[in-house]
Amino acid sequence: MGRIRPDPVLVQAVIAGALSFAHLHDLAAAAGQDGWKAWAYPISVDLLLVAAWRRLRNDDSSRLAWCWFVIALVASLGANVVTAGFLDLRHPPAWLRFGIAGWPALAFLGGTLLAHTRTVAEAADPAPPADVAPAPAPVRAPVPTPEPPADPPEEDASDLPAAELPGESPRPAPAPAPVPAALVAHARKVADEHHARTGEQIDTDTLRARLGVPSQLADSIAAQLT
Repeated sequence: MGRIRPDPVLVQAVIAGALSFAHLHDLAAAAGQDGWKAWAYPISVDLLLVAAWRRLRNDDSSRLAWCWFVIALVASLGANVVTAGFLDLRHPPAWLRFGIAGWPALAFLGGTLLAHTRTVAEAADPAPPADVAPAPAPVRAPVPTPEPPADPPEEDASDLPAAELPGESPRPAPAPAPVPAALVAHARKVADEHHARTGEQIDTDTLRARLGVPSQLADSIAAQLT
């Protein structure tokens, strides 16, 4: 087993706490608080001092914590100084008896305020109510991007009938490519936005660039927008 080495700081803290505790007990007993009441006074003073110090560590700008820390510190230091012979504790003055008798109410008020007053961080960032769930963000349906139609295979002029040979008769125009309804609706929004911004109808080249579709598909969409 390793050797137990006492911590000098801890030993000093225990000695100082015991002396302060005894001085507060002697002062309370001299002021007429006998029995268990005389032992309760030093506990009350030390607990208020610790509570105020913990509040200062969590909220260093709190005037409330500083106020009660100073009050508890004055009560503790005052007891140590008074018991050093500055007062005749066999005949304590009236103000000392008055202060000892009123300390429980003062300590109760300080402890309640320190425990139930919100800190600056809590007041600046209030927590949302537990029973109110945040509203879900709206989900926009993705606009399907149509695949460009495959180019029709080129036909050899020698395989065409005589009526379809160049110079004989014009070839009929190809049927417009089918356009999905969702793409037409999206194109209509783009056209309305362009008209609202510029005051002019959108042309086919601009529509094709905004939608990112081939020119043939852009022509079909433009025909449905008119």
